Amino acid sequence: MTDDKLPGFFERLFGIGGDKPKPAEPTPPAKKEPPSGEPRREPPAEDPAKKEPPKDRPAKKEPPEREKPLKSVKKPKPPASAEPKLSWLSQLRQGLSRSSSALSDNLAGVLTKRKLDDDTLDELEEVLIKADLGVAMAARIRACVAKGRYDKGLTPEALSEVLAAEIAAVLRPVAQPLALVPGAKPHVILVVGVNGTGKTTTTAKLAHLFTRQGQKVLLAAADTFRAAAIDQLKIWGERAGAEVVAKDVGSDPAGVAYEALERARVVGADVLLIDTAGRLQNKSDLMAELAKIVRVLKKLDDSAPHSVVLVLDATTGQNALNQVQIFQDIAGVTGLVVTKLDGTARGGILVAIAERFGLPINAIGLGEGIGDLEPFDADDFAAAIAGALRENEAAA
Repeated sequence: MTDDKLPGFFERLFGIGGDKPKPAEPTPPAKKEPPSGEPRREPPAEDPAKKEPPKDRPAKKEPPEREKPLKSVKKPKPPASAEPKLSWLSQLRQGLSRSSSALSDNLAGVLTKRKLDDDTLDELEEVLIKADLGVAMAARIRACVAKGRYDKGLTPEALSEVLAAEIAAVLRPVAQPLALVPGAKPHVILVVGVNGTGKTTTTAKLAHLFTRQGQKVLLAAADTFRAAAIDQLKIWGERAGAEVVAKDVGSDPAGVAYEALERARVVGADVLLIDTAGRLQNKSDLMAELAKIVRVLKKLDDSAPHSVVLVLDATTGQNALNQVQIFQDIAGVTGLVVTKLDGTARGGILVAIAERFGLPINAIGLGEGIGDLEPFDADDFAAAIAGALRENEAAA
C-alpha cells in the first residue's frame, strides 16, 4: 500500500470526495488543508493510536498489581500488640482514674485557701467521706494534715502524698495472696458474691493461677441456675487445663459441690474451686442455699471449705460493705478479690472495707483475660487512687 492511497482512504472514510481537488467546495479543502503536503501522514499516525487500545488490552492487568499493595497496607496491625505492654501500675491508674480524678479535683477546690483553718479541714474530711474512703479514714487524714500543717499552706501534691501514705498504712496488713493450707488435699475454695460481680471468670483466673504454679486443679460448676454459667466454666476449664465437674441445669448446687469434692479426692487434686450462683445478699432463701453447700462440704471434710473468696465489684460503692457483712455471716469469708477496676471503679470503698473488716485482699482484676488477675499491692493502689507518684516513678 502506497502513501498516495492513504489520503484517499481517509477522504472516503470521512465522506470527502476522491483524490481530485474540487475548487467548488472551498470548505472541505479548508478543513483538509493538511493533505496538500507532507503533513498528510499525520492522520495515519492518529489512526493507529485509535487502534492501539485493543492491542494494549494487557494494560487491564494493572488492577491485580494495584491489589498487591493493599495486602501490605493491612500489616500495620502489629502496633496493637503494644497496648498490653502497659505496666501494672499504669493499668491500675487507668482503672482508678474516676476515683483519682474526682478526689484530686475536689481536694484542689478545698485547698484554695492559704491556711488550713477548721472550716477547710471540715471540707477536706467531707470530700474524703464522699470518696467512699470511710469516716474513720477521713478523720485520720484530717488529724494527720492538721497536726503538722495547721498554720501552713498545703499544695494538692503534698496532700496527695499524705493521702497515699495513710491509705497504704491501712491496706498493707490486708494485702495477702491466697495461700493454700499445707495439710489440705484438696484445698477447697468456695467462690461467692452477688450477681454480676464476675465470679465465674474469677474462678477460672484462680484456676489458671494455680495451674501455673504446678498445682492440679478441679473446678465445680455449682451455679446450676444458669446454663450459660455451666458452659462458660467448661470453656474456661479447658483454657486453664482443669477438669470441670458439672451437672444439668436445675441440679442441687450442694450435690454438685459434694460430688466435686469426692472426685477431687479420687484424682488427687491439689485445689478444688467451687463456682456458686450469684445471689443478692437480701434474699434469705438464696443465702440459705449457700449455707447448705458449706454444711455438705463439711460432711466429707470438717475443715472445708478452707477458703471462702468473696468477689466484689469495684463499681458497687457503699453497698459493698453490706455484702461483706452478710456473706461473712453466712459463709465465713476469708478473702476478697476485687474485679472491674476500669474507669468507672469507685476504689475508695476498698479502703473502708479494709478499715472495718480487716479481711485479706487476695487479688484484683483489671481485665477479662484469663491471666488478668494480679496480687494486691497496697502501695501501688494507694498511689493510684491518691494521684501520687511512687518513689521509682519519681526517680524515672
